[in-house]
Amino acid sequence: MDFNVKKLASGAGLFFTRAVQYTEEKLGQAERTELDAHFENLMSRADCTKHWTEKIYRQTEYLLQPNPSARIEEFLYEKLDMKAPSRVTNAELLGHYMEEAAKEFGPGTPYGSTLLKVGDCERRLGAAEREFIQTSAISFLNPLRNFLEGDWRTISRERRLLENLRLDLDACKARVKKAKAAEAKAAVAPDFQETRPRNYVLSASASALWTEEVEKAEQDLRLAQTEFDRQAEVTRLLLEGISSTHVNHLRCLHEFVEAQAAYYKQGHLHMLELQKELGRLPNAFALNSTHSVAAAAGASEGAESPVETETLKIEEVQAPATGTRKAKVLYDYDAADSSELSLLADELITVYTVPGMDSDWLIGEKGNQKGKVPVTYLELLS
Repeated sequence: MDFNVKKLASGAGLFFTRAVQYTEEKLGQAERTELDAHFENLMSRADCTKHWTEKIYRQTEYLLQPNPSARIEEFLYEKLDMKAPSRVTNAELLGHYMEEAAKEFGPGTPYGSTLLKVGDCERRLGAAEREFIQTSAISFLNPLRNFLEGDWRTISRERRLLENLRLDLDACKARVKKAKAAEAKAAVAPDFQETRPRNYVLSASASALWTEEVEKAEQDLRLAQTEFDRQAEVTRLLLEGISSTHVNHLRCLHEFVEAQAAYYKQGHLHMLELQKELGRLPNAFALNSTHSVAAAAGASEGAESPVETETLKIEEVQAPATGTRKAKVLYDYDAADSSELSLLADELITVYTVPGMDSDWLIGEKGNQKGKVPVTYLELLS
């Protein structure tokens, strides 16, 4: 019990000494031990690293999971050391709704069959998104969080300890300075004509006491200096480790970019495949338009002049005298039948349109080959 009281009193006295030293420094009444410029630069660099790492970490969290409620739920599961349930992405949910709607409308109808294909594509996009989120969390988010919750906490703790030892050192310096000033004042020889012998003896005794106080203060100063130097070296080594942290975060950033590029590439391929599949489906809008025109023509000409529609024959199509354009192929395209023209990315072809043709298609020619090509795969040149 006595030991605990003494320890508590010693700690309270140390805290009070540091508080006095800190207050006097802020008021400009005490000297402060300054760290060297290199050390200050290391601390500034560490603070900057922590600041921007925290911002990048938070914003990446928002990117991967925009829903704040979902982020809170995942945080709670993590703190409770429980595995979070698998969460369906918005794209997967949209795909599910589209497929259910297609069953209601009839998969054999143009709208129903299109819903099925788009819904399946949305499911695959959602699966790719979920894989991207998981990969990014492991390769990018976790290392950033480990730095903030591990390395940075260690650095902060050691810096606080260094600051406390710096206050102790400066308090010892102030105590030595005051003790020496008191010793010098006590060591002044008294005037025997005006001073009684008893006062002279007391003065000599006080001088001896102050000399002893100076020696004790200098010994405390040497001990405080040693502890401060040792802690400064430990803190310096930790701060210099920020360079290794930057290298590690750079590697993680490359992995994040690779995961993001793979995700967008996969999504792009899924959408190209969907476009190709939709291009092969009958266009209900075009059919309705054709039937409307035919009905109007039949009504104006009478029953004696029924409208006859003929299938477009590519070999009979001739390029117009004017209206042809050059086009650059953006992506590879495999012809679905003999009426279409296969394409290779970056090649140049001649394109034109013919009356009665769907606006989503053009006639393309390269060399002696001719066929229909989808507009979405082309970049029309002037």
